Amino acid sequence: MNIVQKKVRFPAHGVSAAAILNIPENAEKTKNPAIVCVHPGSSCKEQTAGGYAARLTENGFVTIVFDAACQGESEGEPRYAEIPAMRVEDIRCAVDYLVTLEFVDENRIGVLGVCAGGGYAVNAAMTERRIKAVGTVVGANIGRVQRESCNPIQVLEEAARQRTLEARGGEPLITNWIPCSQEEREKAGIQDIDIVEAVDYYTTPRGQSPNSPNKLKFTSMDSMLGFDAFHLVEELLTQPLQIIIGDKQGAFGSYRDGQELYRRAASTDKNLLVLEGVSHYDLYDQPEPVGRAVGQLTKFYNDYL
Repeated sequence: MNIVQKKVRFPAHGVSAAAILNIPENAEKTKNPAIVCVHPGSSCKEQTAGGYAARLTENGFVTIVFDAACQGESEGEPRYAEIPAMRVEDIRCAVDYLVTLEFVDENRIGVLGVCAGGGYAVNAAMTERRIKAVGTVVGANIGRVQRESCNPIQVLEEAARQRTLEARGGEPLITNWIPCSQEEREKAGIQDIDIVEAVDYYTTPRGQSPNSPNKLKFTSMDSMLGFDAFHLVEELLTQPLQIIIGDKQGAFGSYRDGQELYRRAASTDKNLLVLEGVSHYDLYDQPEPVGRAVGQLTKFYNDYL
């Protein structure tokens, strides 16, 4: 199916979010199901979430994928901030935008999140009841990821000192999400599969984008370290749920998070698809596992939207 891609903007908690709206050919004459697609931490709309969005539109769904506020081509200050509450609100605002479109059926809106975007999608859906179906691909709880990757109290103390410095006019501290090259990773002695493949995806022609510059405002760490994407899923996540993970495990822990989410979610209609021999980043862009994931997601959204 041919698709029409439009660059659009929508209001998101006081700023303008940059997005790509994908519309199946001739769909603007009818009412259609729609899916909000949410990118990973450090990512942007042109990368993996955008790939899933386009593939789902080829299969008949209106999709929207956007840059998080303060990132990519979206407005917002401070730049490069990753603030979970804002990321969750971005999703609500994307739904606000979709319900203004005459060719979108407001009763058939779903969400799909990749990596940290999966955790944000789950967190938003718990209280955003306009979302009728929830999908995650290697969904990760970014709060858990960050807490396990550092000494949380030490980092919180450092973030507090940095906030004070910046409040008094000091320069913002911008750090990196991952090593900037495989050489830098090797010098740091990091061998974990998720980091190795993250560097390959984000810093080489395989996946790199100018809207994903591997920059993080350090003081965002205080918000991330205190965030739990899955808090209250036992009570509030009741929508149909599709979880997709690979069984090659790495430091980001999407395999563990997928299993935990499946076990804990209140959803009565829920499915966990585990792809054997597949890593976290294989499900970002590798044709065979992504094709299987898209096939499963298409069936899921067709059943519940």
